[in-house]
Amino acid sequence: MCGIFAYINFLVDRDREFILNTLLNGLKMLEYRGYDSAGLCVNGDTDKDILIFKEVGPVKALRDKIDKQPFDRKHIFNSHSGMAHTRWATHGIPAERNSHPHRSGTDNEFLVVHNGIITNSKELRELLEKFGYVFESDTDTECVAKLAKYIYDQQKKIGSKKALSFTGLVKMVCKQLEGAFALIFKSTHYPNEMVAARRGSPLLIGVRTAKKLKVDFVDVDNDADVLTEDNLSTEKPSVRRAKSRSFMGADGDVEPIEYILASDASAIIEHTKKVMYLEDDDVAHIADGDLHIHRLRRDDTLSSMRTVQTLEQELAQIKMGNYSHFMQKEIFEQPESVINTMRGRINFEDGRVLLGGLKSQLANIRRSRRIIFSACGTSYHSCVATKALFAELTELPINVELSSAFLDERLPVFRDDVCIFVSQSGETKDTLLALQYCKERGALCVGVTNTVGSTISRDTHCGVHINAGPELSVASTKAYTSQFIALTLIALKLSDDNLAKVERRREIINGLQNLSSNIKKVLAKDAEIKDIAYKHKDITNLILLGRGYHSAACLEGALKIKEVSYIHAEGILAGELKHGPLALIDKDMPIILMMNKDKHYVDVENAYAQVTARFGNPILICNEDDTNEKIAKSLKIRVPGTTDAIQGIVNIIALQLFSYHIAVARGFNPDTPRNLAKSVTTA
Repeated sequence: MCGIFAYINFLVDRDREFILNTLLNGLKMLEYRGYDSAGLCVNGDTDKDILIFKEVGPVKALRDKIDKQPFDRKHIFNSHSGMAHTRWATHGIPAERNSHPHRSGTDNEFLVVHNGIITNSKELRELLEKFGYVFESDTDTECVAKLAKYIYDQQKKIGSKKALSFTGLVKMVCKQLEGAFALIFKSTHYPNEMVAARRGSPLLIGVRTAKKLKVDFVDVDNDADVLTEDNLSTEKPSVRRAKSRSFMGADGDVEPIEYILASDASAIIEHTKKVMYLEDDDVAHIADGDLHIHRLRRDDTLSSMRTVQTLEQELAQIKMGNYSHFMQKEIFEQPESVINTMRGRINFEDGRVLLGGLKSQLANIRRSRRIIFSACGTSYHSCVATKALFAELTELPINVELSSAFLDERLPVFRDDVCIFVSQSGETKDTLLALQYCKERGALCVGVTNTVGSTISRDTHCGVHINAGPELSVASTKAYTSQFIALTLIALKLSDDNLAKVERRREIINGLQNLSSNIKKVLAKDAEIKDIAYKHKDITNLILLGRGYHSAACLEGALKIKEVSYIHAEGILAGELKHGPLALIDKDMPIILMMNKDKHYVDVENAYAQVTARFGNPILICNEDDTNEKIAKSLKIRVPGTTDAIQGIVNIIALQLFSYHIAVARGFNPDTPRNLAKSVTTA
């Protein structure tokens, strides 16, 4: 999705060159989210002068454009606020006019960057056009900037006794907006001030100071229901309840400080590890080195403070290292990432599973009548992969639903249901809407995410972090395997009071214990899989066949191939061949067939016979010790065998490598597939 980055310095001398590089490097760290254009704005030589730069294409193209501009790069700013944006086209084609920041008019009075979607933008646009505003872009964001100017001008006409504060103005703007947004505002009327607001899209604030912060929280002004002259005032009262005490010096003065705002922690980590996550309907105001957080709507269920957290990830984790692409790096990180997901959660000696995030609700989950999974894309496939295991171990009805269809179908959800929401980012829009729908109906909601502080992790009653580490390639790899494991651990935990399942649980736990070494064995076949991929780089269609526990691997493998190589790939359950798909099989149709030794082996062997009888020549993903003479002539990718419930993790590693290499062979960058974004927060 779109990436937002902003930098504010106060009492810290920075030249324009440093500020521009900071903004551009911040955008560079957000490239993985997917985008088609970029832009930024910085101060000119006066408070009324703002420089705006936009360009279609990669951040490098924007940097090259800025390098050619004639302006003073060595101009020193003791205080400054600048913001930048990478855009993923939704409203309007990729074009310079549609790139952010968007402005209120040619004088740049108000500038806005935005992640999300304004669903009532059409109505706002029509209204503002009636008042004479001329729009320069096709985007939904431009109406926000023009609405800010309209409200500002109206307040001046009214002639209020007290001047309208920047925070008050942004509150008035946001109360007219519908949809999801993370917004940052900059204005010539409020020099070196910046206001950020969020609803449904992620936004966090990093803090960098030379000295240790005095207090690790910021108070929240929750009296936000009614805007009056008092809370619109720019005058500072003698006592300010929302004083950012963490950023004050010993004598009460604000010390030199820098703020970094971003839609993702990966863009902040190189500057500071001290961050705070904004909640929905938070409005953050930064001016004179001071940070205040206000509320658009009063909500007594939320904490009256926002704590400063310490990021655990390291900058080295999000650098590419010796790999050619982030996707390749993340595939090869899986021997470690799967261990991180299990670390501290499984005692392999006595077979106990410990999930602290579920402890408070474990009894309620066990008493539930039904478990409903809701997710999108790769996360949905991880739910499909573990559905049968949940049903087997918990002996409960299990539903797996696409979040995008959840509200369309208005599925019945009851108070004794448990709803599990799976999302790598924790910010997937459709999954968030499904979560809200289920919470309103009284269901117990569980989150499974890779992002601490994400909306799903905060809004669910309990949950499990998958601890896969940063994942920058758009095509998810290690998050899938970690989600698979996290869900398996939940199923194991829910069944640990069932004596009839002891042997089955031990079998799965033993498989998990050997999983990392099994993944390493598959990765050791990288050259072999690369050779197979390069031989098939010119195919235009591909069918993946599997049965039972391997059906999810077929779906996920097909998705990976589609995402990064743009080959039409389809995952088909092998048992459905004779019900239609068999008509596609001939000597020219490429096929990958999962043929692992489990209770469905004979059934898959039958599918193999049906395919080869029609001159199909499938590539087999089979076990290392498979000596079946019937498959002797077929091309094979041999993988280690393990218990059936987690064999899909081993198999998917081979498919991830295949999809990566076939994309590279076709000349595509697998990290940034066309038309796709990492965290889809638009409707």
